[in-house]
Amino acid sequence: MQDPRSSVGSGHGLRRDLGKLQSYAALIGILVGAGIYKVTTNAYELTGPSVVLGYLLLAPVVLAAAIPYAAFQSTHLARSPGGDYAHIRTVFGSGSLAFLAGWLKLISYLGALAFLAGAMADYLLEALRMVSVLGEASDEEASESLRLIIASTGLFGFWAVHSAGVRWFGRVQLVMCVLLGVSIVVLVVPGLFALDVENLTPMFAGEDPLLGFLEALPILFFAYAGFEAIAHSAAEVKDAQRELPRIYLRGVLLTAFIFVSMSLVAVGVLSRAEVLASEAQMADAAQKFLPGIAAIVVTLGGVMATATSVNATMGVPARLAITLGEERRLPAALASVHAGTGTPILGLTVSLVISTALLWSGQVAFALNIAVLALLCVYLLHSIAFLCLGRRNPEVASQVALGVSPALQRASAWFAALCMGALVTTMVVKDVGTVGGTNLSDRISKGELTAIELFVPWTVLGLALFWISTASDRRTDS
Repeated sequence: MQDPRSSVGSGHGLRRDLGKLQSYAALIGILVGAGIYKVTTNAYELTGPSVVLGYLLLAPVVLAAAIPYAAFQSTHLARSPGGDYAHIRTVFGSGSLAFLAGWLKLISYLGALAFLAGAMADYLLEALRMVSVLGEASDEEASESLRLIIASTGLFGFWAVHSAGVRWFGRVQLVMCVLLGVSIVVLVVPGLFALDVENLTPMFAGEDPLLGFLEALPILFFAYAGFEAIAHSAAEVKDAQRELPRIYLRGVLLTAFIFVSMSLVAVGVLSRAEVLASEAQMADAAQKFLPGIAAIVVTLGGVMATATSVNATMGVPARLAITLGEERRLPAALASVHAGTGTPILGLTVSLVISTALLWSGQVAFALNIAVLALLCVYLLHSIAFLCLGRRNPEVASQVALGVSPALQRASAWFAALCMGALVTTMVVKDVGTVGGTNLSDRISKGELTAIELFVPWTVLGLALFWISTASDRRTDS
């Protein structure tokens, strides 16, 4: 792919700094999205105000998981797309294990793309109602149709942005992140002075506080999921080997601070009853201590948050498909890059079609239910791959040039692997308990299948595709 930021002359330093800002915007944009705006209330139902502690507790986990990503990206792997799939393949080879990691990422991101587009439409519709552009919908069917049309239009718009070239992706992302930042400041700064201590007690809720807190952690982790997405556009970041490790670490730290601050304001300003009844928790919190216009500002922040997530998420499946297509694990046409724009237009178009189909099918929840579990498994496997790097691929291991000691790198990978394993175990145990008390046909009819029930068939399908492609390669070679 072409480098969209290659430059000469006196403006080189300025353009390089702009490229850094766009990279930070890509990372923060995919993190500070529908997660923090959507999952806080869901987790609050399980554990109460301790959601703030959950975000705080998960921050070092994400930082620890980011260090192996940064280490891999400090090698020659930063010059090509593929992200964690390429990392895992470098350690374990291009077998079923690496393909499965890539396959799970594809499913997760395509489902998330549809969900984020729907969330963006929800916030935009709410903002339009608040400024009296739209009235309260009396026809549910018509309202849902309008929501789907807006979401589909948003997907098409970001497809056009990505297809036009990566420099437009970065510029649009940077502008939206600035607007998002303004809305967060409007919410958080005065909100920290409006906290009611009574709303923060008891800190842990539920019949079994410890169990509720543990079950809430995977839900809260969804807000952090996606921190590795910028690895998929590594070939388009100037000086990726030097800059990406810093972008990862600083970006995750800033995001963790934002999550803790926003959740503290949300649960500290609203009572428990208000939190559980709220459809737009951040906007409702702002209305408690700011003039009416603040709710509009925060709601527009929700629009920007989901929009930046859609923008950053759009490019991930297409760029991962480039690597899988080059290896003939997926159709080779998906590896094509447009000569004029330097972007994978065909892959972007396939992502657009699949995510739009998911959106209109009403089955987005099926894909989202496995998103967290699938990503946790990928993060777990990635940390294990880094721990095995020195033994299985000494050449790449010798290229790691990270401003973190090797001992701390390995300790971080061990910590991340153990935490990811614990989160996966928590989800599995909860799902087993759910399956034991309900009927499968009832869960299917209600669209309430557990993550495990969705994870297993997708895994089987992925392995089947891998075996088919492997058999095809053998016939071609013979």
